[in-house]
Amino acid sequence: MTAAIKTIQLQIVWSRMIAAVEEQARSLIRAGFSTSTREAGDVSAGVFDIRGDMLAQAVTGTPGHINSMANSVRHFLAEFPPETMAEGDVFITNDPWKATGHLSDLTVVTPVFRAGRMIALFACTTHVVDIGGNGPSPESREVYGEGLFIPIMKIADRGVMNESLLRIVRANVREAAQVEGDIFALVSCNDVGARRLLTIMDEYGLDDLESIGAEILARSRKAMIEAIGKLPKGSWKNSITIDGYEEPITLCAEVTVGDEGIHIDMEGTSGPSRFGINCPICYAEAYASFGVKCLVAPGLPNNAATLACITLSAPEDCIANPKFPRPVVARSTIGMFLPDLVFGCLAQALEDRVPAESTGTLWNIRLAAAASDKAPAFMVTSFHSGGTGARPALDGLSATPFPSGIRNVPVEVTESITSLVVWRKELLADSGGPGRQRGGLGQVMEIGNRTGEPLTFFARFERVVNPARGREGGGHGARGRVSLASGEALKAKGTQTIPAGDRVVIEMPGGGGYGPATERPLDQIARDVALGYVTPESAAQDYKAVVSPAGRIDTAATARLRARG
Repeated sequence: MTAAIKTIQLQIVWSRMIAAVEEQARSLIRAGFSTSTREAGDVSAGVFDIRGDMLAQAVTGTPGHINSMANSVRHFLAEFPPETMAEGDVFITNDPWKATGHLSDLTVVTPVFRAGRMIALFACTTHVVDIGGNGPSPESREVYGEGLFIPIMKIADRGVMNESLLRIVRANVREAAQVEGDIFALVSCNDVGARRLLTIMDEYGLDDLESIGAEILARSRKAMIEAIGKLPKGSWKNSITIDGYEEPITLCAEVTVGDEGIHIDMEGTSGPSRFGINCPICYAEAYASFGVKCLVAPGLPNNAATLACITLSAPEDCIANPKFPRPVVARSTIGMFLPDLVFGCLAQALEDRVPAESTGTLWNIRLAAAASDKAPAFMVTSFHSGGTGARPALDGLSATPFPSGIRNVPVEVTESITSLVVWRKELLADSGGPGRQRGGLGQVMEIGNRTGEPLTFFARFERVVNPARGREGGGHGARGRVSLASGEALKAKGTQTIPAGDRVVIEMPGGGGYGPATERPLDQIARDVALGYVTPESAAQDYKAVVSPAGRIDTAATARLRARG
C-alpha cells in the first residue's frame, strides 16, 4: 500500500470515528429525559485510546464538558486499570474535580473490547435536572450540601446494572424518573458509539487503534503547532471584573505564545468564594483552551494532541482552582468568562480578529414548585442567554449562548412539562453595545405559575453590575436585571420566592460593541430602529443619528447632530 493510499485511508477512518462520536452524542440527546439533555444539548461525547487520550470528540456538545471530559477518562483508568475491566462494565462519576466541574454533570465511561481485548473507551457527559442537596442555588458552603457525590464506580458490572446505586440516586433526587432516564441514556449512547467503532474496524481490518490513534495524534499536534507558529511570540495580560456573590471577583490571565504551545497563567485571580461559584481547574482549563482554539485553530478537530498544546496554571485554592470540598455548583459563573479573558489577552497580538465581550455565563432560569391539588411538583432548568460580543466585521448574535453553545429551551417545552406560563419572551431593545458592529441583543422573559401559587427561584446570574465591555472603541452591552412584575428588584444570586400571583421578569444582558458607533453605516442604524433593536433615542445618543421610529434617516438633522460633536 502506497503512502498516499495510507493517508487517504487514515483520513477516512478518522472522519468515520468523528461521525461515530457525533452519532453517540445525537443518541444521547434523542434518548435523554431531561430538557437539559434533549432540548438544550448540554452534553458531550468522545472516543479514547486505552491510555485515556481522546482521539475524537463530537461537534455536538458544550466545550465545558468536552474539554474537561478529555482529561477525566484518565482518572477512571487510575481507579480501574484496563486489566481489571471486563466486557459489559460501565463506569460513572460526578466528582467535580475528576470530571466536569460540578455534581450536576454525570460522566459515564464504557470500555470497548475486540476479540477479548480492550481496544478503546467511549465517554459521555450530561447535565441532569437535579442531583439532590440544596438544589442549583450557590448558597451551600461545601460541596457536601450541593447534592449526591458519586465517586468513580461501576454503574454496570459485566452487563448487569447496579440497582443499589440506582436506588440511592432515586432516593436523593427530586426528579427521579428524569435523572434515572438520563443515566440509561448515557449508558446506551456509549454502546451506540462502540458498535459503530467495531463496524469501522471490521471494514478496514483493524485489530486495535494503536497505530491509527498514534497517527491521528501526531498529525493533530503537528497541525496545531503550525497554527501556533503563525502567531506573534510574546506575553499579553488581561483582567475581567465580574459581579461575584457578595463581592466582585477579578479574573486575571497572562497568555504566553511560544514555539510549540500557548500557556495561560491566572496569577492574580481572586481567592475562593464562600459560595458555590468556585470553578475546579478542569473546567477552567476547558473554557480557557476553547477560547484559544477559537482564535488560533478553529477548524482543527479537538483531541488530546491539540488540547495538549494549550496549558493553564492557576494559584492553588484561587476561585479558578479551588480545593475540595469548596462549593462549586455554579462553576460556570467563573468558567464561562475565560474565553473573554483569553480574548482580551490575544486581542493585543491579533489585530482585527477578536470579538468584543459577550454575556459569558448562561442565564438559565431555574424554578420549582411544590405539589398542589392543581398541579404536580416540579423542578426545571430552562437554558437561555443574552447577546454575544460584536465581531470585527459582523454584529454580535442576539440571545445566543457563547461560549457554551447550548441551545435555548423552547417556551413550549417548558410550559408542557410544568405549570409555568411564559408571558413574554422578546429581544431587549438597546441592550446590544453600540459600535460600528453592534453587540448582540439580550432578551427579556416574564414567567409565572398558572396555578397562581408561589415559585421557588434559584438565581445565579452575572453581568448585572459589570457589563460586557466593547472593543476598539465600541460601547458596553446593557446590564442584566431580575425583578418581580410587581416592581420589586430581586437578587442576582440566591434562592428566592416568587409570591403567589406574581411573576418573575428576567432581563438578560447584551454583548459589547466593536468600533466607534459613529462609524456604523446609516442604513444599518435605520434598519436596527425599524426592527426595534435600537430605539430612536439610542440612535441619537449613541450613534449620533436622527432616525424616525419607522427607520427613516433625517440626513440633515444627523449632520447637524454630528457637527455638534
